[in-house]
Parts: sequence; C-alpha cells; structure tokens
Amino acid sequence: MEIRPAASPKDVKNYTTARLREEFLIQNLFVNGALKLVYSQVDRMVIGGVCPVRPIALEAAKELGAAYFLERRELGIINIGPPGTITAAGQTYQLNTRDGLYIGTGVREINFASSNASNPARFYFNSAPAHQSYPIQKIEIAAAESSHLGSMAESNERTIYKYIHPQGVKSCQLVMGLTVLEPNCVWNTMPCHTHDRRMEVYLYLQIPDNAAVFHLMGEPDETRHLVIRDQEAVIAPSWSIHSGVGTTNYAFIWGMAGENQTFSDMDAVSMADLK
Repeated sequence: MEIRPAASPKDVKNYTTARLREEFLIQNLFVNGALKLVYSQVDRMVIGGVCPVRPIALEAAKELGAAYFLERRELGIINIGPPGTITAAGQTYQLNTRDGLYIGTGVREINFASSNASNPARFYFNSAPAHQSYPIQKIEIAAAESSHLGSMAESNERTIYKYIHPQGVKSCQLVMGLTVLEPNCVWNTMPCHTHDRRMEVYLYLQIPDNAAVFHLMGEPDETRHLVIRDQEAVIAPSWSIHSGVGTTNYAFIWGMAGENQTFSDMDAVSMADLK
C-alpha cells in the first residue's frame, strides 16, 4: 500500500510539475493479475484498482492496522472493464461494465474475479472510514439516479450517474458516481468549487491514446494543472478546486469522503476570482 500524506496549500504553491504529480496523481492502477492500493491521509480515503487474471482477495495491509480490510471501513466499487464478479459475505455479484457495488463495514472476505481471464475486469474502488454498517447493494448503471446537465454551447453537456448517495444506496460517509461528457463537450466542474468539509478523488476514463485531460487544481487564486491520461486518478484535497478540460470528451468517476454527504455543500468560485 502506497501512502500519500496530506499537503499544505502554502507548500503546494512552490511545487514543480514533477512534485505535483508525485503527490496527487495516481498512475498504473490496473495491472493484469495485480491489486494496487493508495492510502490518502486526506480524510483517510483509500483508492484502489484490481485487474484479476485469477481471483484476488482484498486483505488489510499493515498500514491499516486492522484485522481485515473492512473492519473499520466501507467500500464502493465500479467495474470499468469487461464483466467480472465480486464475492462478499458469501454472496457472488456479477458486475458488467459500469455496474457498481457497495459493501459496508464488517464484511471480512472480499474476492475479485474476471468472467474471462484473458480479458479481465477492471474494478476501481474508493474506501472511507465507517462507524456504521449498511447493507451490501449492487448498483446497475441503468438503475442509478441520473441527471443531464450543461449545454453544447458551454462545451459541458454531460450525464451524472449517482451510485452511492443519501437518496440512493446509503453509506456511512462515502459518496460515489460517474460523469459522462457528450461528444464535442470537454469541460467538467466549471465554474469550479471547493468543499472544505470533504475531499474528492477523480478517475478519468475514455481518454484516447492521442488525447489528454488537463486537470485543474490548487487554491482558486493559485491554480495549477496536471496532464492526465486514460485511467489515471487525481487526489483533490478539501482546499483545492477540481476541474478539467480535455482535448476530446471523456468520463470520470468521482468519490468523496469527509464531514458530510450533502452533494450541494460546496463553495462556488466565481470565474472572476480564478487566477
């Protein structure tokens, strides 16, 4: 398990591009036959990816100081690859592409597998601390609450799918979903915002090899950017904006954890205040 410490915005102002990428960018999440875990000390979020050629168990790393992974945690999973299965609490769940699964605290054994080992699934997950257990629930993308927002004129027409949220699949503090931009639309989360009461992680998807997304971060009056490739994730501390623009349309999974789950609890940033 890789540890990412929290960073002060005063320090981040002085980071080079290489240092920004070292602290906030997560690469190589999906390696055939492997499981990768990144522990962010910002709200104690764990970001993970697993691409099982053979079944892979999710076990507690030493850094968690727990007997098993979900002893004090909850888990949200979205399959971004071919079909696969997750076995939790003795029950097996089939996840097709873009299907999700929520697993509450207290579940001891979790195993990931692919329906076709030669074309393995790609399970992406976020895990947050939890003090209350909620039932395991599968979330099919067709059944997820969706909102169509933005416009072609503003280059941000998109559909937001909410997987784990207070009005849908309930959790202790984790909130998770998927945003898909329409063709010819390239902006996400602009005008931008911050939310001091929780952090956020983006996993960018559907970026062609010859394209990129420029992820904007930093304090509103001290913005920076990271160049993102397909299936790379970015940690956004509470004090940072988290927005992006691509050379083509794309999608991204967003996951949040912190003091509350109120989707609208954010501090809007005026375009006039960005620097």
